[in-house]
Amino acid sequence: MFLSGVFQAVAVMAFWSVEVGGRYAGLWPLPGWPLLTLFPAPALHALLIACGVFPFFIFGFIFTAGPRWQGAGELSQRDYLPAFALLACGWLLVWAALLLPQLLVAGLALALGGWIAVALTLTRIALHRATDREHIVCVAIAVWLGAAGLGSFLVFAAGGGMPWVRLGIALAVWGFLLPVFLAVTHRMLPFFTSSAVRGYVVHRPAWALRVLLGASLAHGALTFLEQPTWLADLPAMGVAGRLTWTWWSRAAMANRMLSVLHVAFAWLGPAFGLSALQSLLRDAMPGFLGQAPLHALTLGFFASMLLGMVSRVTLGHSGRPVAADNVMWRAYLMMQAAAVLRVVSELPALPGRYPLMWLSSLLWLGAFALWAWRYAPACWRPREDGEAR
Repeated sequence: MFLSGVFQAVAVMAFWSVEVGGRYAGLWPLPGWPLLTLFPAPALHALLIACGVFPFFIFGFIFTAGPRWQGAGELSQRDYLPAFALLACGWLLVWAALLLPQLLVAGLALALGGWIAVALTLTRIALHRATDREHIVCVAIAVWLGAAGLGSFLVFAAGGGMPWVRLGIALAVWGFLLPVFLAVTHRMLPFFTSSAVRGYVVHRPAWALRVLLGASLAHGALTFLEQPTWLADLPAMGVAGRLTWTWWSRAAMANRMLSVLHVAFAWLGPAFGLSALQSLLRDAMPGFLGQAPLHALTLGFFASMLLGMVSRVTLGHSGRPVAADNVMWRAYLMMQAAAVLRVVSELPALPGRYPLMWLSSLLWLGAFALWAWRYAPACWRPREDGEAR
């Protein structure tokens, strides 16, 4: 799952860098992909990122961590190989659909079948009797909502109208991605910090997670209905800010691997703040921040947290010390720069915004390519400590 996620991350952003450079920045002639005459480029970008990149990493992580959270034992190959095969084949067909658009529906249908297989396995894990099931239950429900989001894109590809794209984005981002990142961060960030910082007290306020989850779902519903979102955004901003402060530790910030995770989470409060500001001023200055709030969330929080979490898991499962080397650190800094540039590129009346968008996409591409060069071989090499995988 992780290796496929790396390939997807590099391929998706390479494709989008070419699109941004040609379509928006005017740096070269735009490639004439037949699919884009039927499926708008921004909608395809949202589909590929939300449903084609992050899920591979999420599924790989939760299939490893979820059973351990519940004391359910390791999954067997039959629990994940069929799902992986459907997902991988489905997305390969989606890529082929750039030239042969008639393959798109079949590709999305295969990917949806794999996604549903994942959701069924996670539901079984979530039903396993354990003392604390809240996090895995949240993840399982979010995965089902993500399946509904991918299904919405499938309906659009089969001839549905643009509201299906809006529904797909709302479900994929606010029903799936954010709830999953919230649940995993709420459980793992204090744990990771306590394992490395002596005397660190773990705080996992259940009410904070529930408020943020409710705000995420409310934001998604309000966005789809094209209604103001500030009633959901302001409480979420406050709770995210409180958790950022509660979990912060000076000693943690001195540890590169931990600081990556803490800085990534610190993006969540500003992302909700930007969204609230845009919502409050929607009548006076409609859309004046453009996609800045969304990209503060997706690049600042999601992609940055992803790099940190995936690095930690990859190091641990390859038998190497769990520490951020210079390659991982540079990749992370490049992702931070990508997030900042993408947010800044949406500021009103900013000259040269499209070149900044293109540069941001290049930094994302460079970050994942650099990470892949250093860490992807761990997916097929034996563990360095000689133990069995």
